[in-house]
Amino acid sequence: MRVGHVVMVFQVIVPIFFLLALGYSSVKLKLLNQEQVKAVGAFVLKIALPALLLQSLAARDLHEIWLQVFFIIYTLATLILFISAFFVVTQYFKNNRIHASILSLGASMSNTGLIGTAVLSLLMGHKAMTYISLVVIVECVLLIPAVLLLIQLSTQESVSIGKMVKEVFLTLLTSPIFMSVLIGISLSFLDLQIPHLIDQSLALLGQAASPLALFSIGGGIVGMSLKYINVQSFYLVASNNLLMPLLVFLGLSYLTDASDEMIFAGTVIAALPMPTIFGMLGQAYGANDKAMTPLLISTIFGFAVTSLIIAMW
Repeated sequence: MRVGHVVMVFQVIVPIFFLLALGYSSVKLKLLNQEQVKAVGAFVLKIALPALLLQSLAARDLHEIWLQVFFIIYTLATLILFISAFFVVTQYFKNNRIHASILSLGASMSNTGLIGTAVLSLLMGHKAMTYISLVVIVECVLLIPAVLLLIQLSTQESVSIGKMVKEVFLTLLTSPIFMSVLIGISLSFLDLQIPHLIDQSLALLGQAASPLALFSIGGGIVGMSLKYINVQSFYLVASNNLLMPLLVFLGLSYLTDASDEMIFAGTVIAALPMPTIFGMLGQAYGANDKAMTPLLISTIFGFAVTSLIIAMW
């Protein structure tokens, strides 16, 4: 590895781990409490990140945003791992369908919003938002609604399809991240420009997304414990942080003529830790220990795998 490449890797990785450590230390030393750190994370997900996505996507041509081969390969990899995990955790690990739905989400979804934005922005600048937005579509339109649908089917004896579709639709409409992607792509398609002053304001908000995302992730680690270490936890982590990036890498490398940049972006996003919504759903549906232990392991292991990918690329 060339000296210049080593320096570049450290320039990316060191700030990431510094911000994670700063968030962790701030809570550990009681400079901030967990609720305040959660508020920082909520600000990123509901305000700063949507502003960054909207501003970045609206400023680009549609052909630069809609990368069909990337979207198809990432969707296929996600579906393969989600369906496989659902089968494994129900048949082999004997979970009920509600817990299996949640655990399958952990096996096939990355923390694209918080960690993906932070890491990929450091690596690629505004180009990162194109790949982030496409993965957000896969997660918000396909994966999360599928999990919620399976939970509904498992908890209710008679389910109205119309009611479920309405609930999914309302969930999407009230998601700031999804709506920012939808509006940004629409503005790009219609070739409409955001007024200059608003564009500048969105850019300023967007600059806060990456550092605050990493800070909140670091603070969120405090208090998490490894209470459910078993084969199931390691399977979920391996699926999320090893199989997912491997499938995306192989799919983009050998089934398409994707550029090195596209392959790199897809592989890095796919290797990231599990999303926080995985832990939230686990808490909501009685699978707290089953979700929180692999979430913590994935947070540590996912950053290690991502760092290794960056270093070896």
